[in-house]
Amino acid sequence: MKQLSVVIPCYNERSTLEALLARVRACGVADLEIVVVDDCSTDGTRELLQGGLEKQADRVIYHDRNQGKGAALRTGFAAVTGDIVLVQDADLEYDPKEYPRLLRPIVEGQADVVFGSRFTGGEAHRVLYFWHYLGNRFLTLLSNAMTNLNLTDMEVCYKVFRREVLERICIEEDRFGFEPEITAKVARQGCRVFEVGISYSGRTYHEGKKIGWRDGVRAVWCILKYNLRG
Repeated sequence: MKQLSVVIPCYNERSTLEALLARVRACGVADLEIVVVDDCSTDGTRELLQGGLEKQADRVIYHDRNQGKGAALRTGFAAVTGDIVLVQDADLEYDPKEYPRLLRPIVEGQADVVFGSRFTGGEAHRVLYFWHYLGNRFLTLLSNAMTNLNLTDMEVCYKVFRREVLERICIEEDRFGFEPEITAKVARQGCRVFEVGISYSGRTYHEGKKIGWRDGVRAVWCILKYNLRG
């Protein structure tokens, strides 16, 4: 199997980061590189990393100011050395045990990019917010109409890339606009895109969920911007 680089953007995830890193290490992929980007956390995450947890990663990069998920991923993508790159959030909503299934279409030479999907297959899902679900479906539909892809979950965290795909893309969005931006740019490249059903254990806002309605509005703008721009 080709080497896998896992990029973990991290902001104020002190309560989950240690458990998440242990799960990534136990994912079942032997040739593994872990890159953590701390986006100027203020809850003790940085101190936890510097206190010894950073030994569980191959590289930890610290932002001097909070910039957002897209900026953290831009930093992480520039640091990876693996042939395949996977995005992993620092919470426990997504299960690293599913890496082998996500990697398979790329390893077998069928795909250039793989999206996870929380809405296909028979995997377990925590039941949470109706309006988040509806907003996600709307954003995915609008994105599909612009890209001519038939994704079911454009906003999903789990996105896997051949590294050469990322090397041809300049990430401009600093926050959650990364999701529609990368989707539009992957589609424009004519990449072979696959979807794989995944499980999902979502968080409540009390538990640390960060995305809000303003990010949804920005996502609409990003879908239009990155698909209509010449």
